[in-house]
Amino acid sequence: MEAEQGPTFDSLGLSAGVLDAVKALGYETPSAIQAATIPSLLDGHDVVGLAQTGTGKTAAFALPVLSNLDVYQNAPQALVLAPTRELALQVCEAFERYATNLDGVRILPVYGGQGYGPQLTALRRGVHVVVGTPGRIMDHLEKGTLDLSQLRFLVLDEADEMLNMGFAEDVETILADTPEDKQVALFSATMPSQIRRLSKKYLRDAKEISVKAKTQTASNITQRYLMVSYPQKVDALTRILEVENFEGMIVFTRTKSETESLAEKLRARGFAATAINGDIAQAQREKTVNQLKDGSLDILVATDVAARGLDVERISHVVNYDLPTDVEAYVHRIGRTGRAGRTGDAISFVTPRERWLLRAIEKHTKASPKQMQLPSVDEVNATRLSRFDDGITAALQEGEKIEFFRDVVRHYVDEHDVPEVDVAAALAAVLHGEEPLLLEPEPEKPAYEERRGRRDNDRGERRETSRSRGNGQPLATYKIQVGKRHRVEPRQIVGAIANEGGLRRADFGNISIRNDFSLVELPADLAPETWKALESTRISGKLIELSEDAGGAPVRRGGGRFDKGPRHGHGHGKSDSGDRPRKPRQKRKFD
Repeated sequence: MEAEQGPTFDSLGLSAGVLDAVKALGYETPSAIQAATIPSLLDGHDVVGLAQTGTGKTAAFALPVLSNLDVYQNAPQALVLAPTRELALQVCEAFERYATNLDGVRILPVYGGQGYGPQLTALRRGVHVVVGTPGRIMDHLEKGTLDLSQLRFLVLDEADEMLNMGFAEDVETILADTPEDKQVALFSATMPSQIRRLSKKYLRDAKEISVKAKTQTASNITQRYLMVSYPQKVDALTRILEVENFEGMIVFTRTKSETESLAEKLRARGFAATAINGDIAQAQREKTVNQLKDGSLDILVATDVAARGLDVERISHVVNYDLPTDVEAYVHRIGRTGRAGRTGDAISFVTPRERWLLRAIEKHTKASPKQMQLPSVDEVNATRLSRFDDGITAALQEGEKIEFFRDVVRHYVDEHDVPEVDVAAALAAVLHGEEPLLLEPEPEKPAYEERRGRRDNDRGERRETSRSRGNGQPLATYKIQVGKRHRVEPRQIVGAIANEGGLRRADFGNISIRNDFSLVELPADLAPETWKALESTRISGKLIELSEDAGGAPVRRGGGRFDKGPRHGHGHGKSDSGDRPRKPRQKRKFD
C-alpha cells in the first residue's frame, strides 16, 4: 500500500484531547507515514510501516495509541520497544507532549543504565505506556516486576536496528509472552528477511504501508565532502568550525575512544565540545543533551549508536569525521540535522582510501555531495577579525559599563599622554592573551589530485631532492601544536616523540620552533602504529596533534602509495545501547 498525501489531522479520527495537543504543538499537515498509518491503527489493524528516519514515525503510532487509552486501567496497556535508550527517551518525551491534555496518563521510560528503584516505584503505582529497550524489559519480565497480561498495543520502533544489535531473541520472547489479541505496529527503515518472517509470525493480516522517497536523504540538507588525509583531520575540522556559521553540531567518529580524544582536542582549541558514547553514565548523557538543547554546549562528538534518537532543533551541522562504512548509518547521521522543516548541512571527511565509500553513498542515496575546499588562512583570519569586530560592537551597547571604562581610559590618556587608539590596542592585547588573533600564512599544500597526477612524472626528481639522513633515510616535515609560547625546547620534543613513538634519536632531522607550533623532520614512512602512539603524546601538558606540514612534500608509505595516516578497522564491538551485552552486530555491506 502506498501512502498518500493530503488529509489534515482533523480528518484522521484522533480523540479530541490528542488533537488539541497536536494543534497546540503547531502541527498542521500529517506526514505521509502519519496520514496512512493513523487511520489503520485507529481501525484496529496491525501495521508494518516502512519509512526512513525523520519521517514522523513516532507520532504515527503515539497519537492513535493515546487516542485509545483507558486511563482507569493502571496495568500497562501499551509497550513500545526501541533499540537504544536515547530513542526510548525521545519516544517517551513525544508521548508526554501529545498527552498534555489527557488527565492521569502515565508514561514510563525503561532502559539500561538507569537504576531499578524509580522504575519499580512507577510500575507499582501503575503506568499506561511503557517505552523501553528490549534488554531491560526482559529483565523486568524475568523478575516479575512488569505485568503485560493486559497489554493492548505493542510497537516495535526501528525494528531492523533492534535485530542488527542482537535483540532478535528478546524481541521474539516479548512478542510471544504478550496477549494474542494485542494490536501490533512494526516500523522499520528496511525489510530484510528476518523482519518479514517476524511480521508474518506475530502480526495478523498486517497492512504494509511504505513511504518511498526519490532519495534517501532529505532535500533540505546540503551535503558536502572534503578530501583530507587522516593526520590532517583535526586541523581541517578546526578551520571549518571557525568559518562555518553553525548553531549546534554533531561530529561522528567510529570509536568510543576517538570521541573522547577529539572532544578534548576541540576544547583545547577553545570550542564548547564534549563526547557522548556508551561509556558515559546515563545522568551525564542526559545532562549533555540538555546542554546542547539550551545552547551551553555547541559541539557533540558521538558514535552512531550513542546519537541515535537525538532530536535537537539546534543541530544545524553534522560532520562525518570518520566516514561510516554503512550507507544506512550515513543516512541516519545526517538525519540529525535539518529537523522540523529547517535546513541543515552535512560535511564528510573522505580520505583517499575511502573514495569507494563516497561512491557507494552517492549510488544508494541518489545524491551527489559536492566537494569543498579546506578554508584558507585568509578565510579563517577574515572570520576571526569579523568576530572581533562583532565583540566590540556588542560591548559598545553596554551603556553604563562602557561609560565607566571611558573614564578609566581618559584618565590613563591624560596621565601618560598616550593616544587613545594605542590604549585600546593594548587592552585588546591583554584580553586576547598569548594566543595570536590571526593564523600565520602558510604555503598551501597541492591538491591530492594534483599530487597524484604528477607522482609518476617527477618521482625520480623528488627522490633526489628530498632531505635524508646520512644513512639515506628519507625525511618529511611534520607539524606539532606546541611552540615558543608553551616554553618547549628541542630536547623536550625529541624526548617525547622518541619515547612515545618508539623512534631513535637518529631518526630526527631539523626542528624549527615557532610561536604556536613547531616543525619537526621525521622519517617519511612513519608506521601506522607510530601515528597511533603519538595521538596521545603531550609536551608541557598539551597534546602535540602530529600532522604533516601543509607546505611539505607528500609522505611516502609502504607499497608505493601515498597515504596520510593509519588504516583503521571498521569492525563492530559492544553495543553503545547501555543494555546488557548482546550478540555482536553483523557487519553490513553495500550492495
